[in-house]
Amino acid sequence: MKTVVRDFFAAVNERRLAGLPAYVAADVIDHNKIIFGEADEPGAAFEGIRMQLDAFDPFHMSVEELIEEGDRVVARVLMTGEHTGSHPRMPHPTMKGFAVEVIFVLTMRDGRISEIRAVSDRLGLFFQLGWDWPEVD
Repeated sequence: MKTVVRDFFAAVNERRLAGLPAYVAADVIDHNKIIFGEADEPGAAFEGIRMQLDAFDPFHMSVEELIEEGDRVVARVLMTGEHTGSHPRMPHPTMKGFAVEVIFVLTMRDGRISEIRAVSDRLGLFFQLGWDWPEVD
């Protein structure tokens, strides 16, 4: 399972989006949206990844640690990049870089990622990129 997770992050880093179904189930459930704006439905994570890569170039996810237990893999990842494209939260690129830590809990089914949970340093990301913190209704 760790190999699938490492290969998934490598595919994202190399922008091989057409190859993601080899690592991620078509009906993957993303409990913590990758990016503001993707649909709230099974499989929407694919669009979230595409939007993330459109907004940040360069973009890299460095796997720092993997822990496997049962049908889950926990990945501690260092995510780095530069805001060079349109993003639903900030449509005008700031051209600023960032480095934040993300913890993923990935549930595996039939050799693919079927569920994504993540916690990231969003405050650090917004601060580094100069974005306004979203208002709470």
